[in-house]
Amino acid sequence: MKSATLQRMLGEVVGTTLLVGIGTGTIVAAGRWGGIPQWLMAIAWFLAVLIPIVLFIQISGAHLNPAVTAALAWSGRIDWKEVPTYWLSQFAGAFLGSYIVLVTLGNESNLGATVPRNGDVGLAFALETTFTALLVASVFVLADRGEGRGHWRVWLPPAAVGLSTYLIGPWTGSSLNPARTVAPAVLSGTYSDIWVYLIAVPLGALIVAASWHPRSVDIKDRGPGRIGENK
Repeated sequence: MKSATLQRMLGEVVGTTLLVGIGTGTIVAAGRWGGIPQWLMAIAWFLAVLIPIVLFIQISGAHLNPAVTAALAWSGRIDWKEVPTYWLSQFAGAFLGSYIVLVTLGNESNLGATVPRNGDVGLAFALETTFTALLVASVFVLADRGEGRGHWRVWLPPAAVGLSTYLIGPWTGSSLNPARTVAPAVLSGTYSDIWVYLIAVPLGALIVAASWHPRSVDIKDRGPGRIGENK
């Protein structure tokens, strides 16, 4: 395996560990404390996405999300052959992050597992599809026009996740990420209506990927794993 591939995998493992650890760790801690304001939860998830992006965007592209990786491949922004290693790394990182939360904070709030409020799967499906599409759109803006970790566009995906957390978190748990949903569900044994997230989230990603193709190939801005990269 090439060193560049190993670096990407490590970046995705550590980055997704941070995302899930910070985000779901906040949910679990809030459960133990009796709850926190939703705006504070949104800030926590904003940081959970921003920190690994800043740390790893120039190493792995900081996808941190199987749906994002799939959307980048569907739209022609990265090569499909890169997808399996990204997915493996993201799920490994999600399970590691969720396990760390379990060991350090316990199984409060089902480790932050995502479950539709009051069992309203129709609403959850619509919201998860819509806000995943918003997240993927923000990633595409960054992928096509990004200028490095210091540029303001780096804040777009974290802002999309923070906004989603604030607006739909009370209704769906605001997944937007299959790895973020699967890891706490498995470790806590919480599978109620998990199919909603495993279908709605990829659907939202696919809708954007199918309709928004890159206008040009820019090696500098595409990030690691893009088509045409020679490593």
